[in-house]
Amino acid sequence: MQSLSLSSTKSLAGLRLMSQEARVKRRGGNSNNMVVACGNNSDKDTAPSSTSFLSRTQTYALLKQQMEVAAKSEDYKEAARIRDSLKLFEEEEPVLRLRRLIKEATADERFQDAASYRDELKRIAPHSFLKCSSDATTLGVRVQVRSVYIEGRSQPSKGLYFFAYRIRITNNSDDTVQLLRRHWIITDANGRSENVRGIGVVGEQPVLLPRTSFEYSSACPLSTPNGRMESEYEMIHVDKVGSPSFNAIIAPFSLALLGDDDCNTI
Repeated sequence: MQSLSLSSTKSLAGLRLMSQEARVKRRGGNSNNMVVACGNNSDKDTAPSSTSFLSRTQTYALLKQQMEVAAKSEDYKEAARIRDSLKLFEEEEPVLRLRRLIKEATADERFQDAASYRDELKRIAPHSFLKCSSDATTLGVRVQVRSVYIEGRSQPSKGLYFFAYRIRITNNSDDTVQLLRRHWIITDANGRSENVRGIGVVGEQPVLLPRTSFEYSSACPLSTPNGRMESEYEMIHVDKVGSPSFNAIIAPFSLALLGDDDCNTI
């Protein structure tokens, strides 16, 4: 998916719905649409350790970026130095250390050890098991989503972390379908959930012919450095008069400051 460029926005405090121009792609046609932000309560309390967590996770993310730059420029000595710094950093952070141990145990086929590390990670950081992308198909309607942390729009000192995500809806069925409504469930790292419901997406109720897709970008402010989102779209079969609507599922995905290896851009 393409990288998302967000232009200047309204104040995020008390943000409910925010619109920006974005490019939306359809197979077989073009359409102009909007970027929409999901709801956020400005009076939510910031997690006590969020500032500390932010500074350390930002440092870790920066080190990873610097190592990639050094490797691409073939400065292998610098890349090795940063790699060693990353290992030391990981040893001090339980979540990062357990992630590394799981990968190493799996690579060495020590599956019992990997399962033990996985259980420990699940206990201390259940959100870490979600990727920042998801892919689900319901009655031939495929919904793909990918999220990314937007540092330039975040205000950590105020407990505000801004995430963008891009969604592609593809109709792989033999019937024409239309998206009527959306229902999002947004959960922060403290377990607080918010339900956001609305008509259509980005101001439209798109109709998808067989083998066509609809793509749009959205954004969501959160009060913690990580969380999760999941959703469902209420849809109908346009050509089947009187047929009941059905819910196309958007599988859960994470909103994470560090992201994961597969989700650096959207």
